[in-house]
Amino acid sequence: MPDFTTFSVLFFTRKLNRNKPELSIYARITVDGKCSEMSLKRKTSVNNWDPSKGRVRGTTAKARNLNSYLDQVYSKLLDAHKKLLDKDSLITADRIKAYYLGFDEDHMTLLDIVEYHNSKMQGVLKWGTLKNYYTTAEYLSRFLKEVKKTDNVYLKHINYQFITEFEDFLRKVKPKKGQKPCGPNGTMKHLERFKKLLNLAIKLEWLVKNPFHSYSFKFEKNDRQFLTERELRKLEETYFKSASLERVKDLFLFSCYSGLSYIDLKELTTDQLVKGMDGKDWIYTKREKTQQSVKIPLLHSANMILKKYREQDILEKSNAVFPVISNQKMNKYLKDIMHAIGVRKKITFHSARHTFATVVMLSNGVPIETVSKVLGHTKLSTTQIYARVMEDKLSKDMGKLDEMIQEKRAVTRN
Repeated sequence: MPDFTTFSVLFFTRKLNRNKPELSIYARITVDGKCSEMSLKRKTSVNNWDPSKGRVRGTTAKARNLNSYLDQVYSKLLDAHKKLLDKDSLITADRIKAYYLGFDEDHMTLLDIVEYHNSKMQGVLKWGTLKNYYTTAEYLSRFLKEVKKTDNVYLKHINYQFITEFEDFLRKVKPKKGQKPCGPNGTMKHLERFKKLLNLAIKLEWLVKNPFHSYSFKFEKNDRQFLTERELRKLEETYFKSASLERVKDLFLFSCYSGLSYIDLKELTTDQLVKGMDGKDWIYTKREKTQQSVKIPLLHSANMILKKYREQDILEKSNAVFPVISNQKMNKYLKDIMHAIGVRKKITFHSARHTFATVVMLSNGVPIETVSKVLGHTKLSTTQIYARVMEDKLSKDMGKLDEMIQEKRAVTRN
């Protein structure tokens, strides 16, 4: 246990309302110059508070009761400090406060950290991300009931075996109606969120060590499907009688030539279409997923699609650029579109972003650093995945070419 030099408890007040002479009483715990504060849920008037003593003035029954309560809080905080010392625990102001409130590592549970995280992250995380945490929490709760035969577990009892058993549960569990089976990478995503919850518990000093420290995540590499240049051209040249299919085709092509994801296309507004310093049309927006600002110079093909929808004036008074349907419906229509043009790959709307990166940009010699900025990636390593895809494709194409050459030579010899 590290040595510390100072420990103190101070009672102080804060004014609740400028127009009222009422004060709220707080306790400030300080260890080695670092403090933690907590409201004591008690009030007093400005005239009755003695800041030098940290107590209420007067001898009335109300004053005596309030001072007695403050004495009890002081005594309990000293006791919390002593008990942590006796346990040879790390002493911090936050830890003393947690022990006083009954939130020390001996009593905190898995559901405590889940509830704490999800309540604190409302309004901080995007709904889609928070919804994923709710799903992970639901699977954890089912795992506790169906496998561990309990409703909850202390954080200190979560170990490597608990993690591997939860992994096994995720791989085998039958999803509820409306949920997709986890799959290998889905399982890993739930475990990643579980690890983040335990990391939060460590920051809150509810847990000493994360049992994930010896766990290895095993993600499967998925092929990033995209259209080839020939397939992209064929899609552009195909007209669909169905207005819905034609519209989805346009939106998909716009993403192929701008790199916008589904959600960023859906949120695109007319005020994000601007003239750049070069006098040309640009998109200035912020990626919904990462909140990363991106500036995208509009290619001619993307501009032609924009022009088409401006002329049709489909959106009337709305400042949205495109009439966007749900991602699920979009992918359903894309399946029909790809079948119509003879593409048998599993193409989703996100494949347009992959097409933009690989076929439109990297294949045409655009530097990977530029591709990374236009895509709004926070790490160059993310963009390098596309470069590796191109290398793999090049290797396979050259391999096929080599086989053809060897076959021709074999025929010539015979």
